[in-house]
Amino acid sequence: MGVSIVMADDHPVIRQGIRKLLEGEDFDIVGEGANGRDAVRLAEQHRPDIMVLDVAMPTLNGIGAVSEIARVSPRTKIILLTMHTDEHHVLEALRAGVKGCVSKTQAPEHLLQAISEVHAGGVYLSPSVSGVVVQGYLAGTEATAERLTAREQQVLQLIAEGKTTKEIAVILGVSVKTAESHRGTLMSKLDLHSAAELVRYAIRRGLVEP
Repeated sequence: MGVSIVMADDHPVIRQGIRKLLEGEDFDIVGEGANGRDAVRLAEQHRPDIMVLDVAMPTLNGIGAVSEIARVSPRTKIILLTMHTDEHHVLEALRAGVKGCVSKTQAPEHLLQAISEVHAGGVYLSPSVSGVVVQGYLAGTEATAERLTAREQQVLQLIAEGKTTKEIAVILGVSVKTAESHRGTLMSKLDLHSAAELVRYAIRRGLVEP
C-alpha cells in the first residue's frame, strides 16, 4: 500500500500542481483542503501517513493546525510549505512538531525528498530553510523568540484577518469573554497596543498574507 497524503493550500492552482507532482510518484492523495480547519477535519477523517500544508492559510494557518492534527491523528507526520524562511518562523514550526519544512521557492524534488525522509522517520529541511536555522543557532537568537500558545496564535491570525471578537468566539467555540481575554494576553505578551499593530506583527510572522 502506498503512502497516503492529505494536502491543504488556499490556492487551487498550487494544490493542482502538488497533486500532479505527487500522483506522478504514485503517492495516494486521499484529501485536499483550502485552510487549516479543512486540514484538521481531513486528518481526522483519513488518518493519513503524511500531511502537506501551506503555512499561510485563512482561518487557521499551517503551524496553528499542527497541534490539532496531532490530537486527532497522532501518527500523521506533517510537512509545511512556506514562502517565509526567517529563523523564528522555522523554529516555531519545528517546536510545534512539524517533521519537514520546504521552501516554495525551491525545486519540486525537495518536496518529494521531504516526503520520503519524513515517512521513513526522519526530519527534512530544504536547503534555504536549514540555512536560516543554522544561522539563527550560530547567532544565538533562538532564545529571544516570543512563545505564543497554539490558541494565542489562532486568535492572532483571526484578528489579523479582520474578525471581530464575537466572530472569533464563534469560530473557536469559546465565550466572548474568553476571546477578549486571549486578545488582551496577546497584546500584553507582544507589547502591542492596537489591532493594527497585531496585524503588522502577524504579517511579519507569515501568519497571514498582506
